[in-house]
Amino acid sequence: MGKVKVGVLGATGTVGQKFITLLKDHPFFDITDLVASERSKGKIYKEACSWKQEVDMPEQVKNMSVKSYDEHLEAKIFFSGLDANVAGEIETYLAEKGCVVISNSKNHRMDVDVPISIPEINPEHFEVCKHQKSKGFIVTNSNCSTMFLAIALAPLHKKFGIEKLIVSTMQAVSGAGYPGVPSLDILGNVVPFIGGEEEKIQIELKKMLGTYKDGKIVDADFVVSAHCNRVAVIDGHTETVSILFKNKPTVEQVKEILANFKTEVQDMDLPMSPEKPIVVMEEENRPQPRFDVLKHKGMATFVGRIRKCPVFDIKMVVLGHNTIRGAAGAAILNAEYMYKKGLLKDII
Repeated sequence: MGKVKVGVLGATGTVGQKFITLLKDHPFFDITDLVASERSKGKIYKEACSWKQEVDMPEQVKNMSVKSYDEHLEAKIFFSGLDANVAGEIETYLAEKGCVVISNSKNHRMDVDVPISIPEINPEHFEVCKHQKSKGFIVTNSNCSTMFLAIALAPLHKKFGIEKLIVSTMQAVSGAGYPGVPSLDILGNVVPFIGGEEEKIQIELKKMLGTYKDGKIVDADFVVSAHCNRVAVIDGHTETVSILFKNKPTVEQVKEILANFKTEVQDMDLPMSPEKPIVVMEEENRPQPRFDVLKHKGMATFVGRIRKCPVFDIKMVVLGHNTIRGAAGAAILNAEYMYKKGLLKDII
């Protein structure tokens, strides 16, 4: 059986470029369609795209013609890095045409029949896709800062039950796309506001850690308070978290559960799957973006400084790569999981 044909939506943007770098030489998927805006339509990719990745543009895509979403496309599986201003309509259009869209955009995340999927923590949520009315279906990633938080909290919520949590984020400038935040706004500075970010964390996290029951995802019943800040770091979102549990764990119990967290995903030979989804760090000054965020293919969640909280029960630091695990890499892992599980067989 040959490789599955896939396309990239928003191919000239920074998330689209990251999709292309991670899909290079992928054993399951082959890029056949690069989709972008009308101003790029018909151009070859190397002329339409201002390449901003740390690796060279793959030879495979350089001379591919950029297409619009409504012309003939070979692929049936699409990775979406589209801007939210256009993503909703285009993703819906392709799903209605019988395609699977795995989206990094916010537009469909809170639709009742669309999952915010992380294979390691809520694989049962893929079932809700069966209730979508289109010929194909849409699967979404969470907001990048919510991704690592959900992974770190999922095994703890399952064991002890979260009642309340407060999270403060220190988010890298790459999360703002290109050209991102003006240098005079961010250098030597902290910007204590990212539009819509706090609301996304507070809403999406509860859906992601919710339960699938009777064809619906029922939100988790804890309360979240988020503070979001943009900081002068290139890649890697750092989060400080304080958690109140229903059943009180010790620090050692929390460390043990996180360090031993493993799911079937780690045994499925998926290219984007990290060997350890959660890495517990014992050094008192770790994790740090500069030294840790690219380990484990950029797909691990790093947790450190796990200690007692004098206000709640436990506090800790969480770190993840915002454009890999928090965006393109997570979407590709979703596709790999669905492919291996046979959830794409009716499409491809």
